[in-house]
Amino acid sequence: RGIALELGSEGYTVYCLGRSSRSSNKKNLPEQQRPIAPDLDCTVESAAEQVTQRGGTGIAVVCDLKQDHVIEKLVNQVFDEQGRLDVLVCSAYTTPPDNLRGEFWKQDMEMWDAVNGVGLRQVYAACRASAPYMIQTASEQQTTTTTTCPLICLVSSFGGKSYTFNVAYGIGKAGIDRMAVDMSYQLKKYNVATISLYPGLVQTEANLQMQVDGTWEEASGNLDLSKGETPAFSGRAVAALLTKLSADQLLERSGSVQVVAELARELDFTEEDGTQPPSIRTPSIRSLQYLLPNFVFPQIEKEMKKPVPDWIRNNVPNYLVPWSTFSSGPPPEMDTR
Repeated sequence: RGIALELGSEGYTVYCLGRSSRSSNKKNLPEQQRPIAPDLDCTVESAAEQVTQRGGTGIAVVCDLKQDHVIEKLVNQVFDEQGRLDVLVCSAYTTPPDNLRGEFWKQDMEMWDAVNGVGLRQVYAACRASAPYMIQTASEQQTTTTTTCPLICLVSSFGGKSYTFNVAYGIGKAGIDRMAVDMSYQLKKYNVATISLYPGLVQTEANLQMQVDGTWEEASGNLDLSKGETPAFSGRAVAALLTKLSADQLLERSGSVQVVAELARELDFTEEDGTQPPSIRTPSIRSLQYLLPNFVFPQIEKEMKKPVPDWIRNNVPNYLVPWSTFSSGPPPEMDTR
């Protein structure tokens, strides 16, 4: 949603896809749909209206993306109506029926289907259906130093690099990252770029409601949601890639992982409150400013039975740990805190 709204601010026509609709009977919604505050309107109609209010054109499409062939029909509809396809953002995900954390042999196959049905299989279907239209769009664009190229943005997570939550989740996110890489090999010659986007901890409507309900601490491993990113921060990252980079510059990044907080420093955009990394609120998820307070310091405090001194906490450098470091396994005590 945050990405859709920020693209609206840049004047894009945005098709907002999803199941949540004002016309839906709430009793018929899937049981695993995560609760949000009762006064929030998070329907596709609301998203489309806000896109339009920001200067773009929002179009609401109510659909269930887990159904085969739905996305193909919608992609065809977009191209028939607009005659072009500039951006594809894949962020849809099905909430698993049980707690994400757990040993894989104790989790039913519903966990795999929930995580990797919409979250991986239908992402592949969306990219497959969109690629021909994006190639055609690119061929019709006049590429200059100020003109961007079509972009496929796959919203992934830190779970693509390091153990997070469970086995099925990690496989799905690693698959998303690999999809971005492998598609780039085939699409780059057609001037279509692909990226895997890593937000940090995000203050989504559902996460904020979990904090209100008292379930956030156990589900997250005691992460501090007050220091998380807003959904708009990811949106500004995508908008910056499209508006501040030339086609050649965007194609140079094709197939890569792009971390939202790192892009903010490089491409000069801020959070909704005007802050910018390396502020305490939004460090990169691979920065020591994020890793030490969330994973290392709690373990030290548990073993030493006393808090880490403020002079240490307040002077953690904004050093970005190489991705290769995370292949060795999860952060300390990640599954048991």
